[in-house]
Amino acid sequence: MKILFRWHGPEDPISLDYIRQIPGMYGIVSSLYKLPLGQRWSDEKIQEIKQAAAARQLHFEVVDSFRIHEDIKLGKPTRDRLIDEYCKNLQVLARNGIKVICYNFMPVFDWTRTNMAYPLPDGSNTLSYDQATIDAVDPRQGIDLPGWGAKYPPEQLQQLLAEYQHCDEEQLWRNLEYFLHKVIPVAKALGLKLALHADDPPRPLFGLPRILKNVDDHRRLLEIIDDPANGLTLCTGSLGSDLRNDVPAMVAEFTQRERVHFVHFRNVQVSENGDFYESAHPSACGSLDMAAIMAALHDARYSGYIRPDHGRMIWGETGVPGYGLFDRALGITYMQGLWEGLDKARTDHPNH
Repeated sequence: MKILFRWHGPEDPISLDYIRQIPGMYGIVSSLYKLPLGQRWSDEKIQEIKQAAAARQLHFEVVDSFRIHEDIKLGKPTRDRLIDEYCKNLQVLARNGIKVICYNFMPVFDWTRTNMAYPLPDGSNTLSYDQATIDAVDPRQGIDLPGWGAKYPPEQLQQLLAEYQHCDEEQLWRNLEYFLHKVIPVAKALGLKLALHADDPPRPLFGLPRILKNVDDHRRLLEIIDDPANGLTLCTGSLGSDLRNDVPAMVAEFTQRERVHFVHFRNVQVSENGDFYESAHPSACGSLDMAAIMAALHDARYSGYIRPDHGRMIWGETGVPGYGLFDRALGITYMQGLWEGLDKARTDHPNH
């Protein structure tokens, strides 16, 4: 597996020099986070990231958060022009050495949390989600979340929410299918793999439809176009925040089918009512069996990209919630320890 670290560009408080010092790093995952939706990416901006990474012996081959315009998700008349622009951006990315593109199809809101500094008993803090808090929020007043690239003023947000009143889950599926039938042939011709990220959290939010919540949704996605270019970003924490999802089984199924192109590896502690917080990576710290997840990857001889996802803020670190250096670095060493143990076990017991 190729271990990556998300880097938010030159303004990220975590330097590439620090990332380089984490053992076993293959590269970074990044994006042009400030570029407005629907605009053309430039070779120069991508090369700036690639060259900065290469100077530290790091690869930049995966774009994380290649956002899709709401008009495409809504199926509005403008979508053909926007999809055409999206395909032109795929060409730019491909000729600059990008191989995998992580994206999502969540309406309006990206990943959603209610507390960006939820205090834990050990003195660290983390991201958390409380459904009662969500139920009390009026999204028409505007919401701004760390890591969420699209920020809408209240009047625009109100208009978007009104437009989605006429878009249920089946309509959103149809709009996704339309998008995929346009872009997957282009991606395939360019040697790119698209990797759709699960809804986070995997449940309806503010009355908006969510369509990538469980194993059946993932199977349906892959059946739309049965081609490796139409693949998955398998986020263990997003899927794991619904206790009905058997995450190790999902990892096993989709990696064996060679449709997982990117893994977000993190743990969550989930309450019976569905509230959750993002724990440290080890299995004992949360609700997920991270060792079983890694074993499923190992059994499939997974050689794709993986990164530690959100981490706690520990040891006095400050910065973008979920994206500190220290806890994600600990997550990487934990991932490598699990993988090495599985390697050693297979060497000692080759029939297992």
